[in-house]
Amino acid sequence: MATNGQSRTARRKQKKAAKKPLWKKIFLITAIAVLAIGIGIGALFTYYIATAPDIDASKLDTPYASQIYDKDGELIANLGSKKRTKVEYEELPQVLIDAVLSTEDARFFDHPGVDIWRVGGALVANVTNGFGSEGASTITQQLVEKSFLSPEKKISIKVQEMWLALQLEREYSKEEILEMYLNKIYYGNGAYGVGKASELYFGKTDLSELTLPEAAILAGLPQRPSGYNPFKNPELTKDRMNTVLSLMVNNGKISENEAEEARQVDIPSLLTDDTPDPTPYQAFLQQVRKEVEEKVEGADIYTDGLKVYTTIDTDAQDHVEHLLSEDSPINYPAPVTGPDGEEAKMKAGMTVLDTETGAIRAIGGARGGMENDGLNYATDISRQPGSTFKPIIDYGPAIENKQWSTYHQLNDDGPYDIAGSDKQINTWANQYYGWVSMRYALQQSLNVPAVKTFDEVGASNAKQFAEGLGISFGDSKIQLTDAIGGGIGTNPLELAGAYRAFANSGVYNEPYAVTKVELPDSGRTVDLKPEPETAMSESTAYMITDMLKTVITEGTGTQANVPGLPDAGKTGTTTREGIEGSPDSWFSGYTTNYTISVWTGYNNNNIALPDTKIPHALYKSTMSELSKDVETPDFTKPDSVVEVGVEKGSRPAKLPSDYTPESQIVTELFVKGNEPSKTSQQYDQLDPVNGLEANYDKESDTIQVKWDYDSGEDASFEVSASVDGGQMQGLSSTDDTSMEISNVEPDTTYEIQVVATTDSNNSEPATTTVQVPGDEEDEEENEDENSEGNIPAVNGLSASPSGSAIDVSWQYNGPPAQFEVAVSQGGSQLQTQTVDSAGIVIEGEGVQPGQTYSIAVTPVGKNGANQGVRGEQSSTEVTIPEANDSGGSEDGGGNDGNSNSGNSGNNGNSNGNGQGNNGNNGNGNGNADQNDNNPQSGEGENNESADQQG
Repeated sequence: MATNGQSRTARRKQKKAAKKPLWKKIFLITAIAVLAIGIGIGALFTYYIATAPDIDASKLDTPYASQIYDKDGELIANLGSKKRTKVEYEELPQVLIDAVLSTEDARFFDHPGVDIWRVGGALVANVTNGFGSEGASTITQQLVEKSFLSPEKKISIKVQEMWLALQLEREYSKEEILEMYLNKIYYGNGAYGVGKASELYFGKTDLSELTLPEAAILAGLPQRPSGYNPFKNPELTKDRMNTVLSLMVNNGKISENEAEEARQVDIPSLLTDDTPDPTPYQAFLQQVRKEVEEKVEGADIYTDGLKVYTTIDTDAQDHVEHLLSEDSPINYPAPVTGPDGEEAKMKAGMTVLDTETGAIRAIGGARGGMENDGLNYATDISRQPGSTFKPIIDYGPAIENKQWSTYHQLNDDGPYDIAGSDKQINTWANQYYGWVSMRYALQQSLNVPAVKTFDEVGASNAKQFAEGLGISFGDSKIQLTDAIGGGIGTNPLELAGAYRAFANSGVYNEPYAVTKVELPDSGRTVDLKPEPETAMSESTAYMITDMLKTVITEGTGTQANVPGLPDAGKTGTTTREGIEGSPDSWFSGYTTNYTISVWTGYNNNNIALPDTKIPHALYKSTMSELSKDVETPDFTKPDSVVEVGVEKGSRPAKLPSDYTPESQIVTELFVKGNEPSKTSQQYDQLDPVNGLEANYDKESDTIQVKWDYDSGEDASFEVSASVDGGQMQGLSSTDDTSMEISNVEPDTTYEIQVVATTDSNNSEPATTTVQVPGDEEDEEENEDENSEGNIPAVNGLSASPSGSAIDVSWQYNGPPAQFEVAVSQGGSQLQTQTVDSAGIVIEGEGVQPGQTYSIAVTPVGKNGANQGVRGEQSSTEVTIPEANDSGGSEDGGGNDGNSNSGNSGNNGNSNGNGQGNNGNNGNGNGNADQNDNNPQSGEGENNESADQQG
């Protein structure tokens, strides 16, 4: 029982312990945690406050000037040291004070420097959306931050800002703080303080003259001075002004009627005509400001006393600005009248990068300089890039993903139908070339091969490759017309960054203008150089570069060629539906030292360019200047790329055989391990005929020739013969394996030759000989005739030009004789030769193109009583054509069997007596190589798409 009682007691104790409230434990733990956190936060905040800088009255009056340094550490600008006009509080009109306070700090005169209500709202927003998503800074806090603290968004900075704001309000009146604030803040276009801003924008030095719309504009500008620049963006300025007017209505400072009346003003009508002078290197400094603002949160190069180290090469920048100036050596076209009837001036923008690092060396922002911090055509535009996109979207991804060679064959066989529409993609002038190499397609900027490449690579692979080169698609989807640069837009800075990766062995990093920034007071340095990343293999970069080198030397970019410089580049033009001509023209090129991208066009992209070659000239001038007296190494072929000789026209690529003509071999680049291994048989030596026999048939007085051919080739046969060791003469071509030679000469020895032939190949000749016996009856008759000295004249005498020689042939029916051949011109005999055969080729210095010659042939007996007896002379005339009248052309023609388009003339024209003319003047059909013997396409390109610019 005792044991049981003790068990019940233990169980009761356990039940009581289990019933002890859990919330007490949670509360206790939470209280301890909150206390610890509170102590920790308090200690941390105490540390932040203790380490806050002192209030220095000298820093309250004016902003710190930021110092800007070039690539060599030389000071090039002090930003913020000028353009200030100090105003007293008493000079501030009430309308301006109301506008500023309604916009920036409605409870300014009521709080002690920190607005608790705004802090609470900001805390909620920061917890919900992340720290820094919403600020709660009062005017006092903004003055503190701009005067004493770093612009970084950190809790420590914010705590110090609030602490110093409370301190500042204890030392200065609200009026003094507002006066210092309005004299310190930046209003854009180099203007600091509201006094200078009023004068700059409205021409008013007396602030009491400011109207309500003008006061609202000034109150709204400091939030984003460049974006709300009224000279540049009057529409955005008006939107911001309307926001300020609405805030003034909400705060009871003006009525809705007053606000509505103010909203009706035209912003440009308020502005002064005396626009500010442009700042030196303003286009480059715009990029500096962007990078600092993006990478050092809250920083402002015009107010924060920063030391900014940049990449600018002032010599390069000066040259670029000179090319875009009014006294430029570039022959820009005159202004044109646009479709709206207004006169339009060609715009231009260009970027120069250091190829090795990606550092921006120069920016040409606009022709005539950057006016009032205006539109920067090198960094701010978004225009279709045309064919400059082909290496980025098409051929680069093809090599990277499919290991295509520069020889890879593409069929340029006609317009490409865009699926789901009635539109087509064409090549310029609707000219097509059939099968071409990838090199030739890029070199001549052919559109159809580019689109077919894009299709084969796949849109996702193409987009991934392009994005790796810094090309931004935003919310846009890649589309077919992007294959020829007719989709998304870009600018010279972005495009130069992409091309630089091809020049830099496939390594990309974002182009940058700032290397580092030193913050004031703390002395802390922020490194802003971007990290490099591998965007493609070295093989892809080198093979694209090698093809782009031929664009400049042989293709559409020849006008950009810098003699003696190993550079590569690509042209680009665009088309727009309903517009005849190109609204945009580009050139992007590079060496191992520099990469340059240039754009030209009009603000209205419905205006076609009268001259699309200006980018070529800007590139050439700039690259020539930068490369002067500087060593420019050529691009180094990586081990992953091999050079291979390929037989032209082979598909897929094949190695040339031992019999492939040198003219039919081209050296191309292959990714190692993907080079061809099979050898072409197109030009292999044909097997010779066998069993060749020739027999004289006395009854028919003919020679019967026959042979065998069992190689399996579909060949024809060229039959030739020589008489008594004379010149071999073509007789005929036949598909049979036998032939009859008639009209043979008695008492002669014939050598018969047969060659097997196809369109491209010939066999070694097979030969045999046959003796034709003399005719006794004929000999007696001849002897009777010869006794009378009867040597007949030759017949069928003909002479034809053969290149720089004369091919002469005739027939002879008589006793054995030699033939004396005399050549004369204008009555003067030039040369005489004696031959045993019935033909001769006359050549030598005496035979000149454009001249007419007389050919005389006299038979001379050589046996018995006829020895030395001369027969009648026969004569004819022949004219040697001029060199350019040879009958050959790039489109064929077969002169001498070796025309430029590949015709092979081994098919002789036999004459009636079987002797035949020289068979080298035939019209045999060869294989025209369309890869590299196409006529040059010229400079233009035609990127056809639906409203490409829109």
